[in-house]
Amino acid sequence: MPKHGPSSDVMDSRFSIGGVIPLNVPNSLTILRILLIPVIVGLLLYGHVAYALATLIVAALTDALDGSIARLANQKTRFGTYLDPLADKLLLMTVFITLTWLEMVPVWSMLIVVSRDAMLLTGGLLARLTDTPLDTTPTVSGKAATLCQVGYSILVLACVVRGVDAAWLWPLLSVMSLLTVFSGLQYIVRGVSHLHASDGS
Repeated sequence: MPKHGPSSDVMDSRFSIGGVIPLNVPNSLTILRILLIPVIVGLLLYGHVAYALATLIVAALTDALDGSIARLANQKTRFGTYLDPLADKLLLMTVFITLTWLEMVPVWSMLIVVSRDAMLLTGGLLARLTDTPLDTTPTVSGKAATLCQVGYSILVLACVVRGVDAAWLWPLLSVMSLLTVFSGLQYIVRGVSHLHASDGS
C-alpha cells in the first residue's frame, strides 16, 4: 500500500544515509517495520509468542502511522513510495510462512498470501528493470486484503497466547483468502490492460 507519493526528496536530503535514503519520520518507521521482521520470526521460533504478538502489533502500527505522518507533515518521498509496500509484503509473507511452519495457520492460506505478494513484487521489479510504466496504486480490495491478513495473523497469535482454539477465526480466514485472490486477479487484469494501452499508444 504505497502511501508516500513522489515529492519533497530535496527537503529530506539534509537527513539521509549516504545521500540516498531520506531519513524522515515516515521512512524511519518503514525501516523499523523491516527490522522488526527477523525479531518476530526469532520470537516465534523460540516460543515467545506473547512477545512476538506485541512486536507484530508494533509493526502494524508503524504501517498505519508512516503514511499518515507523511501526508500530514508533507514528508512524502519517492524512496518511501517503493519501500512502504515492500515492507508490508515482506512482513506478511514472512509472518505467514513462519506461522505455517509452526502449524498455526493452514498451508493453503500461506500459499495464497505468498503467491499474490510474490507476484506483485516480481511484477514491480520487472517493470522497473524494463522501464515499463505500471500503475502501482493500491486497489480497495488490495488494501482490504492486507488489513485482513494483518488482523488474522494478530488474532491467531492472540488465540495461541490465550490458549483459545483459532477455529473461530474461520470466517475471517475465508474473507481474507477471497480478498487476497480477488485483489491479485484485479492487479493482473489492470497490469495487462495497462501494458496493452502502452503498446497501442
